[in-house]
Amino acid sequence: MSTATTISFIGAGNMASAIIGGMIANGFNAENIWVSAPDDQHLQAIRKRFGVSITTDNRYCAQQADIVVLAVKPQVMADVCRDIAPVAQNTRPLMVSIAAGLEAATLDNWLGGGLPLVRVMPNTPSLVGKGAAGLYANSQVSDDQKASVEAVFKSIGSAQWVAQENLLHAVTALSGSGPAYFFLMLEALEAAATKAGIEAGTARELAIQTMAGAAEMAAQSEHDPAQLKRNVMSPGGTTEQAIHTFEDGGLRELVEKAYQAAFSRSEVMAKELAGDD
Repeated sequence: MSTATTISFIGAGNMASAIIGGMIANGFNAENIWVSAPDDQHLQAIRKRFGVSITTDNRYCAQQADIVVLAVKPQVMADVCRDIAPVAQNTRPLMVSIAAGLEAATLDNWLGGGLPLVRVMPNTPSLVGKGAAGLYANSQVSDDQKASVEAVFKSIGSAQWVAQENLLHAVTALSGSGPAYFFLMLEALEAAATKAGIEAGTARELAIQTMAGAAEMAAQSEHDPAQLKRNVMSPGGTTEQAIHTFEDGGLRELVEKAYQAAFSRSEVMAKELAGDD
């Protein structure tokens, strides 16, 4: 992405702050970043932290940019898009939405139509630079624009493109909701270890480091998860007994059922939001 590219953020919440922080840490010029939000006190804090330009005027913010990131809640997105639509139609920036559920066609309609638009499904570990984002581009987005958006989201973790927009529901059920799945596992492991006599703080530290270590091994290994699992298991050993217990208890089936529940809910939410005119 060119260092001369100007990016405006409409909305100044945690995810916007995480993206801005990642961009600056990776060499993007803070002078080329604009942020708008209704709360001037919050904006002043962001300017002090990052050195970016700020305004409470969404239209003015959008007018400055080659890329406009829509970082507001889905419930207010229609009003925000309709407000900045005249500016967007005049300047024709790349629009990027990080709002869950709102489909590209719906957003484009609110913005007046015909704009290049990328939808991004980020997740909460983006706040610590370990995000996993799914990206979808409409037909108006150029290869250079795709590369620019990818660079932004790689600054806070991993960024993966999907070919069809409906696959963002699958991304939502995987990496969007996924952190909570692992937090549930941490919670359960900590409780089991505490019940066995380990002090709660010690149990938590061991569980967190074990999960972090396993994730790093999976990221660096040439083996798939099944083989990595087998590498830990000795015949007749402790790990084998635990894995058999998980398997006999239907863990795989339960994970699939939970995943499908999240997937289906994402589809329903998209329909509900699209009808919220």
